[in-house]
This record gives sequence, C-alpha cells and structure tokens, in this order.
Amino acid sequence: MKRIFLDYASSYANPSAIHKEGVLARRKIEKAREGIARILGAQSDEIIFTSSGTESNNLAILGVVNQARQVNQARQVNTVPHIVTTNIEHPSVLEVYKYLEKTGQAEVTYVPVEPNGIVDPKKIKEALRLNTVLVSVMYANNEIGTIQPITEIAKIIRNFRKSLTPPNPPLTKGRAQGGVYFHTDACQAVNYLPINVSKLGVDLMTFNGSKIYGPKGVGALYKKRIVPLEPIMHGGGQEFGLRPGTENLPAIVGLTRALEITEKMKEKEVKRLTKLRDYFISQLVHSNILTNVRMLINGDLTSRLPNNVNISIVPMDNIRAAPRSEQSSGTGVDQSLIESELLVLELDARGIAVSSKSACKSEEIGESYVIKAIRPEASSVAGSIRFSLGRNTKKEDIDYVLRSLKHILEKLKRWYN
Repeated sequence: MKRIFLDYASSYANPSAIHKEGVLARRKIEKAREGIARILGAQSDEIIFTSSGTESNNLAILGVVNQARQVNQARQVNTVPHIVTTNIEHPSVLEVYKYLEKTGQAEVTYVPVEPNGIVDPKKIKEALRLNTVLVSVMYANNEIGTIQPITEIAKIIRNFRKSLTPPNPPLTKGRAQGGVYFHTDACQAVNYLPINVSKLGVDLMTFNGSKIYGPKGVGALYKKRIVPLEPIMHGGGQEFGLRPGTENLPAIVGLTRALEITEKMKEKEVKRLTKLRDYFISQLVHSNILTNVRMLINGDLTSRLPNNVNISIVPMDNIRAAPRSEQSSGTGVDQSLIESELLVLELDARGIAVSSKSACKSEEIGESYVIKAIRPEASSVAGSIRFSLGRNTKKEDIDYVLRSLKHILEKLKRWYN
C-alpha cells in the first residue's frame, strides 16, 4: 500500500506517534534500550536517553536534589538536602554542585582526593549525614585517568542506608526520605572497565556516545527503579516523563551499536593499550631519551585507565631530593613546571594532538583544577599534558611523540636552564 505521510508538523517518524512510521521508530528505540540494559545488567525501563553525558549528570544530580526538596516541603521539614562529591569531578558534576551550594538548595561536602588522585572511601563515609541524599563519585577521571573505588563506596552507602532503621522510615527532622543514593559518571570508564551496575552497586550511572567511538550528541543515564527523580526539563512525556523532547533515533541506535562493539573488544583492547601505556611511561620516566628534565606522572601509577598518560615536566634544577617513585606519583617535588599550553601548541605544530585539561575547561585561563588538587604546590601557570591513547594508537606513534618531545624541550631549553 502506498504511504502518504501528512504528519510533517510532528517530524518524520516521530517515536511518540501512533501511526506506522512512529510505531516502527518506537520499536527501534526500545530495542536499543533493551540492548543497553542487557549490557549493563539492568532493566530496560532503567535506561533514560539524553543528549550528552553532561545532561545525564545534571538530570541525576538535580533530579535527586529537587525530589528531596519537594518531599521536605510536602512534609514541612526545613532540612536542606546534603550532597557529597570529590574535588576532581568533571565540570558537569562539579559545577552543578557549586550551583546548588551557591543558591542554597543543598549543603555540599567536597571530599579531597589523595595525592595519587584517588579518593579514600573512609572519607566518603565520614562525610555522610542523616540528611545526605546523594553521593557522586566519577568511575575514572577524565584528566589523570585514576580509577575510583566505586564498589567500596557503594558498599559504604548501602550499609549507611541499612543503618537508617527501620527500612524506609517516616521522615523525621534531619533525616532524608529513602536515604542516600550513589551516582557515578562513567563516561571515561565504559571503554575499559566493568559496567555491570548490579556488581558496581550504583544507583545512577552516566555514559555517552562520543567517548566510545559512537555519535556525539547522545548520552544515557542508568536510573535504578527505586531512585525517585524530578525532571529538570518540562514539555513532554518522553523517556518515562524524565527527559522531554523527541528522541534522537539515529544517535540512540548508534550509541547502542558503539556500546556493543566496545564490550566485544574491551578485554583485548585493554591489554593492548596497557602495554602501550606502560611502554610510554617507562620511556618518559625511566629512560635517558629526555635529558635535563624529569617527567612526573600525575595520578596513581597502577590504578589508572589503560589509555591515560598525564605528565608534568619539571626542570631538573627544580627537583629537590626525593625517591624516583615519589617524583612520578605526585609527591616530593618543588614544582616549577614547564607551561602546559606551550607544549600543547608545540606538539600540535608537529601533528600531535593532546590536551592540557578537560575540554570543557580548555577555554579558561589557568591551571587544571584536577592537577592543582593533587599538586597544590604547583605554580599558578603550570599544568599538565594529557596523552590519551585509542584504538588507532600504535607503538610507532608513541616513538614519534617521544622524539618530538625531545626536540621541543631542547628548543625550550632556555625556559628551564
């Protein structure tokens, strides 16, 4: 039968429409949702599609806090929700926390990470209060690649919830309804780390397409069924009433396919990149390829993503006596570092694309707040260089980077003599 489409005002094949084109589009979205849920070990109605990891983080944080505030208002309780995070989160988490704190919508505790870039779970436990409603700790850091102890933190939060006896107690002064929920930003982790939400123990988890070689402009939020969320946008009932707006069908299908490919090749790719990463680090830190400078590896040397090498470059004259192990893990140095933006530009001129901090902060002047958190003694103009390896990275690429760095530092010798 010939089809005559006269629903252009709604957009072609709108998944919310009940005609054939809309129904077929809806089926593809639900198939994609089921595919992602299967990989995550979740239920299909626990997957919410968004436009990005940033939106997913905002929905998770604001959704929990707004819901808690509504419950408090309904019960005429003046308690302000309390939320916890670390001081090295992605801007799409950290800036939301700062906004909620600035506007008085939430009390915030920023737990500092250790010098190796990893948060101590005991400090998360110490930060919990009766009115705590959310803890957000990223799975892996986007700048220094450190992997956070997510399962340990999840266990702490579960035990804290159990301590609020009896289960789901009526709201009393100072006590959060339903206890505290745990959110993790897993955008950087999905390529390389286990993402079964049940095994991780998380209540909310963010990821997106661009970090897994999928389409840009699409993300997802895993939301455990028990977590009450208040939508942060209004105007439609899509995505279980939590994310209004016509779904981006091509991007959603692309995100699902990218995740499927990632899972299939994850084990092999992790081994390959770990080998490349360790070779790169050994050549930077322990060889004589680069003279007159010392390469400091930012973040833990072992509990880090297999594709991340983040360095600071220190002139030898500025290093005080300290064991080499300390000099490569964030302690024991008097840091007068070579300016990172200069190195980024020098490398770019040689065909090598790297970054000095999060892309979301790249236009802002000054050092990376992540590096500042683990190296508080660093110069205000100093920073770091992040090399992030990928599926197309080969050993010859690493060798070319090492040679280029040598030439650049020889050129800039006047900066550190």
